[in-house]
Amino acid sequence: MHRFYLIGLAAVLASSPALAQQEAAARGQRGFRACMPCHSLEPDRNMTGPSLAGLWGRKAGSLESFERYSDALKSSGIIWDERSLDAWITEPDRMVPGNEMPFDGIKDDRARGDLLAFLKQATKPGAHPQSGMEGRMGGMMGGMMGGGRDPNLKSLETAMQVKAITYCHDTYRITTADGKTRAFWERNLRMKTDSGKDGPQSNAPALVPAGMMGDRADVIFAAPEEISRTIERRC
Repeated sequence: MHRFYLIGLAAVLASSPALAQQEAAARGQRGFRACMPCHSLEPDRNMTGPSLAGLWGRKAGSLESFERYSDALKSSGIIWDERSLDAWITEPDRMVPGNEMPFDGIKDDRARGDLLAFLKQATKPGAHPQSGMEGRMGGMMGGMMGGGRDPNLKSLETAMQVKAITYCHDTYRITTADGKTRAFWERNLRMKTDSGKDGPQSNAPALVPAGMMGDRADVIFAAPEEISRTIERRC
């Protein structure tokens, strides 16, 4: 009986580090929600910041599909591992002066460790640890603050299909395929482009709500030359 007890105790002790790592990764997954408006875990799905897929062991500023790295980061020579990421997440400006990441850092050691535990698992090639988290949280955060995963604009409901845009004084009026015309103060309407796989069809711009009050929106085009071609100055 004593022998079986010792064997069981040894098994528990052996599994404790692995269990602690899993618990840290679970907490880190929840912490990653704050990163999701800017970073995806899908390979080459870049947002404000680059995709984090395959991050471990990658040279900083080297993801070919991302074109907005700062010169400071590209020339830093950093290789991303637990030590370098810990320093980066603590205080990016201190680690790489002149970088353009709009992030003050995480000063809490445990929160930082948890996030790193999650990222080490989540960024491995072929890993899918988010289990739909990006989609669920993206929808929630997108509704609240305009962030998160953007909708696929290749196929649009009629209320999102832009048919005409006119501009008069300080007001844009947008007519959509459902026959409605909506007026927006010029500072509350943003013109954007999305040439990616989720962007709109050519010459089929999309009207996407933005903000919480219903008075702001984005018009998203497939290419920049479509913007001036679509807007008519008319009162």
